[in-house]
Amino acid sequence: MRINMSSVLVDDQEKALRFYTDVLGFVKKAEIPLGEYRWLTVVSPDDPDGTELALEPDSGHPAAKPYKTALAADGVPLTSFAVDDVRAEFDRLRGLGVRFTQEPVDMGPVTTAVLDDTCGNLIQIMDSK
Repeated sequence: MRINMSSVLVDDQEKALRFYTDVLGFVKKAEIPLGEYRWLTVVSPDDPDGTELALEPDSGHPAAKPYKTALAADGVPLTSFAVDDVRAEFDRLRGLGVRFTQEPVDMGPVTTAVLDDTCGNLIQIMDSK
């Protein structure tokens, strides 16, 4: 068994696609119109056949927005992405205007930082030492 797909709930699919591709560096994998929304996924450019991240509209379920709001208010990231060097990625993303809620912190075997994805989510980036 392996993880094939994960998702983040986003308030605007087009804004999310721009952020996740133009800023974070993912590439679009799938885009299938589904009425008002789209089945929209991105992948790592280093693993185009790897795990897909679905950019799911948060307006489709009444619990989505309260869930996202509660996580963000408590400072809890919705998901975590691996990077080679958290400090370098923090500097790169901050230079692009990304807002961080947690600067890089050494936590034993990993270093983490937490960013705001502009779509209502906190996302953790981490590297292993």
